[in-house]
Amino acid sequence: MASTVNAADLPVRPGEDPWTESELAEVRSGLDSEIAELREGIAAAESELAERLSDSVEGAGDDPTDTGAKAYQREHDLALNYNSRELLAQSERAIQRMDAGTYGVCESCGKAIGKARLQAFPRATLCVQCKQREERR
Repeated sequence: MASTVNAADLPVRPGEDPWTESELAEVRSGLDSEIAELREGIAAAESELAERLSDSVEGAGDDPTDTGAKAYQREHDLALNYNSRELLAQSERAIQRMDAGTYGVCESCGKAIGKARLQAFPRATLCVQCKQREERR
């Protein structure tokens, strides 16, 4: 779904040029590509995890070291899958914010995040100052 929001209406920091339709389209295209890759990766990882779970039943009788190594690998894979799901949610949310006209508004202070920051990190929801404050906590 293409954005119906005028790119030039999105907030920018003082000294930055307004968003152009092509700049916003470029950021959106990157997010769309990332979303497709993440969905594909998550589906493949879940399929692989399901396969390994069925294999682990067959591995009954493994020595404790093998069992521990398999459990560690499974936990590692689950953590990676969780991270991928989180990135997917952030990317989808960025697109929703574009469509709603709130892309570029800091969720903490309400000021502009900054076009340069969003071009470098399109999933950003906080301006640099609020992000730094959050990380110090």
